[in-house]
Amino acid sequence: MTALIDFIARSLADDPDNVRVEMTEGDDVDTYELTMSQGDLGRVIGRQGRTARAMRAVLRAATAKQGRRAHLEILD
Repeated sequence: MTALIDFIARSLADDPDNVRVEMTEGDDVDTYELTMSQGDLGRVIGRQGRTARAMRAVLRAATAKQGRRAHLEILD
């Protein structure tokens, strides 16, 4: 799942070298933290958060297939 988030974020970013995705595995929920350049945050979040919501939906669907839950945090 880390590779999936990384691929989507790098595709949207102007500076793909600064994109970092880290996963923290919990008991019930896996947390993915996405960090990138300040200028690229707006592209990844999208208008009214639509792109971020779509990324979270794809992540939830992909992890549900594995019987897990996931949460995506976009950090600045």
